Amino acid sequence: MPNITLRDAAKWCGGTVEEKYAEICFQGAGNDTRTLKPGQLFIALQGARDGHEFIPAALEKGAAAVLCSRRVGDFPAIIVSDPRTALGDIAREALKRIGAKVVAITGSVGKSTTKEMIAAVLAGTFRVSKTPANHNNDIGMPMAILDMPEDTQVAVLEMGMNHFREIAYLSCVANPDVAVIINIGTMHIEYLGTQQGIRQAKLEILEGMTPQGMLLLNGDDTLLRCLDIVPKQRITYFGCSEGCDVRALDVSQAGQTLRFRVEAGRLTFPVEMKLEGEHYVADALAAVTVGLKLGVTPENIRKSLDEFRNMSGRQEIFEAKGCTIINDCYNAGPESMAAALNVLGNRPGRHLAVLGEMLELGDCAQAEHYKIGRIAAEKADMVFAYGPHAGRVLDGTITGGMPEPMGRAFDDPKELVAALKRAARPGDVILFKASRGMHLEKVLKAFLEEEK
Repeated sequence: MPNITLRDAAKWCGGTVEEKYAEICFQGAGNDTRTLKPGQLFIALQGARDGHEFIPAALEKGAAAVLCSRRVGDFPAIIVSDPRTALGDIAREALKRIGAKVVAITGSVGKSTTKEMIAAVLAGTFRVSKTPANHNNDIGMPMAILDMPEDTQVAVLEMGMNHFREIAYLSCVANPDVAVIINIGTMHIEYLGTQQGIRQAKLEILEGMTPQGMLLLNGDDTLLRCLDIVPKQRITYFGCSEGCDVRALDVSQAGQTLRFRVEAGRLTFPVEMKLEGEHYVADALAAVTVGLKLGVTPENIRKSLDEFRNMSGRQEIFEAKGCTIINDCYNAGPESMAAALNVLGNRPGRHLAVLGEMLELGDCAQAEHYKIGRIAAEKADMVFAYGPHAGRVLDGTITGGMPEPMGRAFDDPKELVAALKRAARPGDVILFKASRGMHLEKVLKAFLEEEK
């Protein structure tokens, strides 16, 4: 992002800045003094602790200025009523300044993987910037925008939410030219009530778009195929179903290689990817569709997807301690948990499933964990369930036909690790999957550590 003066930033967000500091520039933004870089704008947010307490530390780290709601000393600052919304206002205008085309991605499952695939497909043709890791909320996304190089041609932005109006806000910051909705699942149903409510929240992505924008939807998802509104934007459907504008045909999985053929009008070409699981087809088709819409050649799309490798913690498969480890600890919902268990079941060897809690399911939690137990009974030889609804997972495994001794429930991660170490043997395939808030990656790390 080019240097931004405090005068311009204050104008964009309706803040005030002392004249003696008005021409000071910043580049990028941060709200954590541990990772703040010299020259960035420090955002003093009100969270578990008051961000204003960290202003001295931010200035010591080399912050160019501070975005805050009150002055606590003599330093370069923009004073606003709400630093959080001011950050979004600044990011919106900064994005307009660089003039990049914006591709926004949301959905219940697979947002991050789809974002990475889209960025990979576009990167061979354009200068692409993307939101890193989990920077998909009202703080992370604007900060990611302010960190983008000024020569960015396409910004690929992931948009997450767990309440109504959150996607609307992000969309009005980003003003997408292209919006992609991958699917409507059950994650966050605790706060949104029903899948129809989740769809409503995801469709808020339209609020920052012009009628000339492009809306790309998964045509295999019934709730997206049968909308209860008529968007002003033209819809393009991708999927395996009849009637999709961009289709995947002849889908097959051979070992660790996923193959399918793309058909888009008269255009057809094969795709091959180093991924396991047909659930990745929708993500890849979204990337193909964005690429075609923005003028990427089929040859470049094929090459990018062939070279694509998924992010750490998202179905990351490796060998350790004589076992095959499937590290899928980044997040989980009923749909992605079922897909991961399917990948586990298709691998040769004895199958161990370490399944942590799926969070934010509300009144559906008991039923959804029970269903996962039923699926696990078909795909795994042993189940290690962890979290408040571990017992419901085991109820499902027993009903699904798994012998009772083959399933265990845990609420203590140390006991889980100890039991897993006793049970695992060379040649096993072990899946680790849970919602991010369960920190199952710590269980995996402890399992892999050698005994002292």
